[in-house]
Amino acid sequence: MFQQPVYLDNNATTACDPRVVETMLPYFSQLYGNAASRSHAYGWAAAEAVDYAREQVASLVGAVKQEIIFTSGATEAINLAIKGVYEMYAGKGNHIITVSTEHKAVLDTCSHLARKGASITWLPVKADGLIDLHELEAAITPKTILVCVMYANNETGVIQPVEEISAIARKHQVIFMSDATQAVGKIPVNVQTSGIDLLALSAHKFYGPKGVGALYVRRKDPRVRLAAQLDGGGHERGMRSGTLNVPGIVGLGKASELAMMEMEEDIKRILPLRDKLENALLQLEQTYRNGHPVHRLPHTCNLSFSYLESEVLMMTFNKKIALSSGSACTSASMEPSHVLKAMGLSDEMAYASLRFGLSRFTTEEEIDFAIQTMIEGVNELRNRSIAWELYKDSLS
Repeated sequence: MFQQPVYLDNNATTACDPRVVETMLPYFSQLYGNAASRSHAYGWAAAEAVDYAREQVASLVGAVKQEIIFTSGATEAINLAIKGVYEMYAGKGNHIITVSTEHKAVLDTCSHLARKGASITWLPVKADGLIDLHELEAAITPKTILVCVMYANNETGVIQPVEEISAIARKHQVIFMSDATQAVGKIPVNVQTSGIDLLALSAHKFYGPKGVGALYVRRKDPRVRLAAQLDGGGHERGMRSGTLNVPGIVGLGKASELAMMEMEEDIKRILPLRDKLENALLQLEQTYRNGHPVHRLPHTCNLSFSYLESEVLMMTFNKKIALSSGSACTSASMEPSHVLKAMGLSDEMAYASLRFGLSRFTTEEEIDFAIQTMIEGVNELRNRSIAWELYKDSLS
């Protein structure tokens, strides 16, 4: 029998793979040196572990190890990338292009820079969550220094056409940054073939520990330079000072290695489970998928259940299934999802949405249980709903 509640909130965080935990353990109490200590064996061992992890992360995204800057997570990486470009390239311009469906780490960083004089273009998305490439190119001006488009959306799983976006940015000699937090480790991501110049990732989204991430910074064609946001010690090639989280970095490296080895098999196993769940729930009346049906992550689906509120629905089964109505970073907000609103959903439909995120640990038995529990919960609430009764009456 499986553990309850069944965990289907893997876009918020994944379980740390036991093999990752095992690899990390010696660096807490045996090989506990500071990677910046160059005068003894403890420091050398820590530095060697960090160097190896840097190679593992670089290999996962098609980079070289010198292009990987370790951070506390994707939020810090995003802040370093966007603010670092804005400050470093201020002599060229102050215009940044991003998308209305980005994660709050990007949106809030851009809003912060707007208060400091940056000009921000917030691109809309189509009903399927994809941007219009013509609108992107039309928005570029001689003052544009950065295009910032996430690889895959954290709420809907929609994957943006990153190669085409990169081609437009390069045509106009503009840096292209991508928040790939939801994509890295789940689908193949290669900064060379996709032409990404800056890429943010976080370990806990692909079976690594929380509190560690990385920023890829392109070294040539073009060479990207950043203004540091943390000063003191000159760690990480002067871009990010601070004592390195050696156990976390080792865990990120191991998670990257496992992703390279097992990603293809994970996708083959997870995708049919996701489709089984989604297809079963779409059989419910007035239930709709949000986001492009094809261009999306294999482990994610976002559904709206008309005439219900997702928060009320979750309260009926939160001891049986763990999932969310959107981003974990905005779960305390009473506002409807900015992602779904940008895709054209009404407040009512946005409030009626749930996000399902599967993982390499999700079993078919758990999916069958989730389907049964969801169907029972939806039907129970609708049977008590006056709005649903009126809807049914309108059909007769």
